[in-house]
Amino acid sequence: MNAKRVERIWRREGLKVPTKQPKKGRLWLNDGSCVRLRPYYRGHVWSYDFVADRTHDGKAFRMLTVIDEYSRECLAIHVQRQIKSDDILAVLTELFAKHRPPAHIRSDNGAEFTATAVRDWLGRIGVKTLYIEPGSPWENGYCESFNGKLRDELLNGEIFYTLKEAQILIENWRQHYNTIRPHSSIGYVPPAPPAILPPAATLLYPPPRPANLGDHNRRNSNLAGGPP
Repeated sequence: MNAKRVERIWRREGLKVPTKQPKKGRLWLNDGSCVRLRPYYRGHVWSYDFVADRTHDGKAFRMLTVIDEYSRECLAIHVQRQIKSDDILAVLTELFAKHRPPAHIRSDNGAEFTATAVRDWLGRIGVKTLYIEPGSPWENGYCESFNGKLRDELLNGEIFYTLKEAQILIENWRQHYNTIRPHSSIGYVPPAPPAILPPAATLLYPPPRPANLGDHNRRNSNLAGGPP
């Protein structure tokens, strides 16, 4: 039994033989070079995209997700009923002031991302835009993967009764994603864990010892004029 005999049986029984599917092009060339720009350091490439959901009353709202592709950190999730190009500029302005502008920013070809005001403003700042090919969401894989986690871990399991509730719960999940949730692609550590004090043995200078409570009380008594 081989493929040709199966095709003959299909034809004899009047079945339609499926045509051979064309192979999809890879993101790398034969010489190992990469077509898609890969992130090499924090702040090198950001990506942003939209996610849609509904509150309990059936009204739709949108989420603008912005991530750093190198660190996998979610920089912002902006939640509103409608998000236009002016809202995108406001979100990016706040992020640029907090984290510095990235070298590149990746997105699809949505009207909000390709708006003249957005492209001109990014060009004046010096941020290069990377637009994926139409109908090729895998070229924005980092953001698409994050959006899938957002939907699987939060949106599919929550009922949002108001927009304010959605904003609070989504922001809480973003903080959990950045500081607590382990990420497999970066060694099962959070993308942006909170700062911790390293062990004392690894420090060049030992940390200061806490003051003795008895010494503190005697010092206060002396200052107040009481017995030593």
